[in-house]
Amino acid sequence: MPSWTEYAAEARARGALAHELYMVLSTPGGDPAKVKETLPAHLAYQAELEARGALFLAGPVSDETGELMKGIGLIIYRAASIDDARALAEADPMHANGARSFVLRRWLINEGSLTFSVALSAQNVRFD
Repeated sequence: MPSWTEYAAEARARGALAHELYMVLSTPGGDPAKVKETLPAHLAYQAELEARGALFLAGPVSDETGELMKGIGLIIYRAASIDDARALAEADPMHANGARSFVLRRWLINEGSLTFSVALSAQNVRFD
């Protein structure tokens, strides 16, 4: 099996984008009150990362039925390395104080498309 770097190089050679991002699956710990009290600091941290360009996307995910899962979130970081992405996740107040734990994975984007529309005066953004 090729290494991650070898696989990315092979993907580029066959015409894939091979753009690396980092995904974090964030799950709550046992104390819902700790999650609630940490939420303002977490949201401020997310806004800071967004302003720096390190946060690509973040938000809650559903369960298998499409219903909202209790407190499960997905965060996608832009970072220079998996170590840098880990540092971002560890510095998140939710993870730093133990309100949540996380699993970090590399994500190699090879295929797909993204279109969006921004209506400034309507304050509307649409992703397709």
